Amino acid sequence: MNSRQIGKSGISASAVGLGTWAIGGWMWGGTDEHESVRAIEASIDAGLSLIDTAPAYGLGRSEAIVGAAIKGKRDKVVIATKCGLNWHSGKGGYFFDQDGKPVHRYLGADGIAYEVEQSLRRLGTDHIDLYITHWQDPTTPIAETVAVLEKLKAAGKIRAIGASNVSADDLGHYIDAGQLDATQERYSMIDREIEGSLLPVTRRHDIATLSYSSLALGLLTGMIDPERTFGGDDQRKDNPRFSMANRQKVARLKQAIAPIAERHQASMAQIVIAWTLAQPGITFALCGARTPEQALDNARAGAITLEASERAAIDAAAAAHLTAMDA
Repeated sequence: MNSRQIGKSGISASAVGLGTWAIGGWMWGGTDEHESVRAIEASIDAGLSLIDTAPAYGLGRSEAIVGAAIKGKRDKVVIATKCGLNWHSGKGGYFFDQDGKPVHRYLGADGIAYEVEQSLRRLGTDHIDLYITHWQDPTTPIAETVAVLEKLKAAGKIRAIGASNVSADDLGHYIDAGQLDATQERYSMIDREIEGSLLPVTRRHDIATLSYSSLALGLLTGMIDPERTFGGDDQRKDNPRFSMANRQKVARLKQAIAPIAERHQASMAQIVIAWTLAQPGITFALCGARTPEQALDNARAGAITLEASERAAIDAAAAAHLTAMDA
């Protein structure tokens, strides 16, 4: 597994990271906690060290599952978790409801101080390696938020600072306020908007970028066949990206890049992850897994190095087949 640096923090982690939104169950049709623990353990055993979670993933459930899985293995993992989505107070701006609770975007000092202690407790650790503001709070100046995070860093409760779901202006304010080690943004073959807006800035300032939804909620695994249906609160149930037409587009992409996959003895998902990690400015690719088999498949992608000609062929195939995916 290749390792990469988290900005200027001095922390290194596996290039492929385990994203645990689905493990929390919320918006994914529930979760099997025992199987989720096995998936995390399989990831660690395969050399994957970066684990990304958040309090909002099941109102603490994902963090608690991660904490159970890493017990006795804390020295083998780099934990990234988040703050700023608060269901404990009415401060900040209303964002959404989860399990009947209103969740607000709030990055004030009191909110962060409360959240970090709750995350440390659920994760069963005395420090968080990378602490990320989950969604930005327009009611709190970014400079105030960074000042609080710097105090937590000085106290040893966090080791590095990150920000997620930022605009170009937000990113500039974070850079002006202090040392920003990482951003976490949606990025995949389908979602490439940050290539022109954020990545040139993060590259210039040596800020790591963690891509989330690297496999587009599983669509780019090539494993979503025409018969697959989604139930419960699974967000993919009514998502236009999972239309039959789009599944057929992904099938054609899979066929087009099959020779490359065969050359590397890899799955389509592994090739997509390797392509993601080869993009300028993308430091880590976060990929969800709820079974040991999925975890191992993702982890193996970290050892694949694509040639320039292969990357060009994949780019051409994506341009030809992944069009109007939100229509």
